[in-house]
Amino acid sequence: MLTILTLVSWLFRLMDVYSFILVIYALMSWIPSLYGTWIGQLIIKISRPYLSLFENLPLRIAGLDFTIWVAIIALQLIQRFIAIVLNGILF
Repeated sequence: MLTILTLVSWLFRLMDVYSFILVIYALMSWIPSLYGTWIGQLIIKISRPYLSLFENLPLRIAGLDFTIWVAIIALQLIQRFIAIVLNGILF
């Protein structure tokens, strides 16, 4: 049981780090020259596969793109769902 909790704890940390990477990706749009740097390219390679899941949704309103925010909220909902399921199973 302790190993399961440890694995879930690491998974939650990775999900939090990934959410932070998505926020950095969103902030990079304010300074487009950052896309050309090596760290910018790394962030793009990490974040684009997940963000592509939300591209077909109508999330552009009045010139603003809410795709990243919806992706972050979805990631947090998945994290909460895992916590609820494990809480119901283990405790």
